[in-house]
Amino acid sequence: MASFDSVILNEKPETPFHDLDHYLAIPRVSGLALSPDGGRLVTTVATLNSKGTEYCTALWELDPAGQQQARRITRSAKGEAGAVFAANGDLYFTSARPDPESPDDDPISALWMLPSTGGEARVVHSRAGGVSAVLAAKSADALFVAASVLTGSADEDSDEERRKARKDNKVAAILHSGYPVRFWDADLGPDQPRLFAVDPGEEKDPGKPSTVDAAAPRKLRNLTPDAGNGLRDATSVVSPDGKTIYSSFTKPLAGADSRSVLVAVDVASGTRAVLLDTEGMSYFPGPVSPDNRTLVVLSESDTTPAAAPQVKLHLLAVGDAPPAAGESSDAAMTPLVHGWDRWPRPEAWLPDGSAILATADEDGASPVFRISVAGEPGASGQSGGTGQVTRLTSDAAAYTDVVVSPDGRSAYALRSSYEFPAEAVRIDLAGGGVVRLPAPAERPHYQGGLERVETTAADGSRVPAYLALPEGASAGNPAPLLLWIHGGPLGSWNAWTWRWNPWLLVARGYAVLLPDPALSTGYGQHHIQRGWGEWGKAPFTDLMAITDAVVQRPDIDETRTAAMGGSFGGYMANWVAGQTDRFKAIVTHASLWALDQFGPTTDSAQYWLKEMTAQMALENSPHRHVGNISTPMLVIHGDKDYRVPIGEGLRLWYELLSKSQLAADENGETDHRFLYFPDENHWILQPQHTKVWYGVVEHFLARTLLAKDLPVPAELGL
Repeated sequence: MASFDSVILNEKPETPFHDLDHYLAIPRVSGLALSPDGGRLVTTVATLNSKGTEYCTALWELDPAGQQQARRITRSAKGEAGAVFAANGDLYFTSARPDPESPDDDPISALWMLPSTGGEARVVHSRAGGVSAVLAAKSADALFVAASVLTGSADEDSDEERRKARKDNKVAAILHSGYPVRFWDADLGPDQPRLFAVDPGEEKDPGKPSTVDAAAPRKLRNLTPDAGNGLRDATSVVSPDGKTIYSSFTKPLAGADSRSVLVAVDVASGTRAVLLDTEGMSYFPGPVSPDNRTLVVLSESDTTPAAAPQVKLHLLAVGDAPPAAGESSDAAMTPLVHGWDRWPRPEAWLPDGSAILATADEDGASPVFRISVAGEPGASGQSGGTGQVTRLTSDAAAYTDVVVSPDGRSAYALRSSYEFPAEAVRIDLAGGGVVRLPAPAERPHYQGGLERVETTAADGSRVPAYLALPEGASAGNPAPLLLWIHGGPLGSWNAWTWRWNPWLLVARGYAVLLPDPALSTGYGQHHIQRGWGEWGKAPFTDLMAITDAVVQRPDIDETRTAAMGGSFGGYMANWVAGQTDRFKAIVTHASLWALDQFGPTTDSAQYWLKEMTAQMALENSPHRHVGNISTPMLVIHGDKDYRVPIGEGLRLWYELLSKSQLAADENGETDHRFLYFPDENHWILQPQHTKVWYGVVEHFLARTLLAKDLPVPAELGL
């Protein structure tokens, strides 16, 4: 069985998955923007820098017709992202690259524009607090940005002065008066997000001679000066005519709780009206119809200890007139395919307004669906309100970033699966055929095979999974098995992932099992509800059932198995360790250990504390079973993880060494290991740390499953 360090210097590896440096160098595609005329398609490509320490992004143009090779259209050390086409075909994006006209300014994420007629990109607007996102109307000359403002700032000049004072005096303190105070790996405050209109500015020297490409200055008009923290992590969309912005908006509630209401911001006046506000429900805007009269709305019900959330689509009539402040629109909302037993994500309208395109997890994939918005209710259990659902893409792949051509004949999307990373494709909306477009990089080749497997749980429920097998696995050469448990837990193993990539371990000779147990999406509400509030029951027994089924195969070695997971998957790895000794090793990353401790300290305690009562949390908490743990465990945690705070990893580590059956001996030695990243968050994002992560995991698995002593990464200094 080869190791990551076994590749001979300067010798080409068999595949990129046989060498971590080659794997990390694979270009990564994200995002998709289509020009108004349908002639240009732009994506973002991240590539590894020359030092191998971070990824740099650039914009690439793809040929929607699939005839021309992809070409890079931006290049800088700071990178570019967030591409959005304006109605006139100009391409806007954000970048912290230096402004050639102000080379001495500190780099800050600014608004840039690449003209539709060609030429160099230029800065449209720069501000001290930076620009975080760009929005544009499809049918009108209307451009908007999302950006943050210090709470006490009266205007842009005041904001710049306050930021300078904090920076010059090296002040990082934040005074909070509300909740939350952290999000994933970000400390919230003291600035707050706002929406701005990008308006024409005033000429500094009217009439002063200049070249023909000189552009009038632009200024920002704050549309949401009194938003407070309402736009934190908001979803915002612009109507095609540019007259209205629809957005989710966080409404604070008693007891440090909150929910998302739906608001409309009138661009001309800045008036903000609440359209949807229902107790126990959060609302998020989807796309606006081409005639500006109908908004797709996604609703998500609050969780309770007894019930999982329900995710539904609606159509909201918004009409032509700007909404009045305080006006409620509940009566104007129509259910859309509420009988469809999936959790849809609305993507785009067809140009004639007859249907929307949506994606949804579906049995190990995330296809593109067409949902009609008129006519008879759908059949086959999809009825419930208006609409009918038709699956367009038939392959076992996950689609995102769906955009539609102006003629309505084609859609474009990013597609990935466990066989390839994200790539741009064209979808024939009449027949559902999918064509891969010429890409910035070729698909990486891997060795091995991918199978769909399943078993039946004790209650009769289906438990599906993917099984990635190494080449040569057979009855005469059975492969050791790694059970990978996905996070979420409301998710599915259905798309390519750079963080948990099975082909790296398959290249070392392991088989990797990727199951979707109870709580997974794509199998209906019942599959989620089976595990709701009882993490240690159906999700655990489902995982054991599919493992039992797979180890019966002659090409799998039942005597050499390990379980691995991150986040909720790490929680489940901890639970597995306390319930069974069937595995030779456990790898637990960013994991929940003591649920009573986790609940109030996570960055979203208001969500977690609705999901389980204190008694339910205690019954499902892995820390209560530490005395049963006799399996060597590799604990991995990042100090900047605010979703699963470092206290979970620290307590797990101490209790393993003090209370487990493999507790530290009189010399302080133990079979457990703790890989700690002081400057990483819930994920391990820095490439050099990804190498360490995989290197330590391989070392630990080889020692516990294979009785081999592979070296740990040299960068650890051991």
